[in-house]
Amino acid sequence: MRRGGNTFLASIILGWGVNIVALLVVDWMFSSVEIERWGSVLGGAAVLAIANAILKPILAVLTLPLIIVTLGAGYFALNVLMLALAEWFAPHFSVDGSWTYVGATIVISIVNWVLHSVLDGFGGGRRSLVRVGR
Repeated sequence: MRRGGNTFLASIILGWGVNIVALLVVDWMFSSVEIERWGSVLGGAAVLAIANAILKPILAVLTLPLIIVTLGAGYFALNVLMLALAEWFAPHFSVDGSWTYVGATIVISIVNWVLHSVLDGFGGGRRSLVRVGR
């Protein structure tokens, strides 16, 4: 699988769309998550898509020993960090409480997995796009 310019951009756009849905689901499910405006949803999803595509792989390599020692819990902590980053950048987006971060991260991961599985089904089962958001 190669990361050509068009393929990488398409994967970020796909990840952005999937993360928009994921953030809407999280906002609906958790009373301690508040995303007040559409601009905040769009901005937060964009930060998640870009951070998951660029920043998270770099951090995963740098923290690989910790991820191995914690049997993957360190990788989950990176997912929580990506959500915190999206909250920090997007205006009118707040997550209150540590357990809400954990629950919201789990929901975002599940929504990403389901939507990427469905979208892969439309592509004839091929994995032509880099997975973003997991």
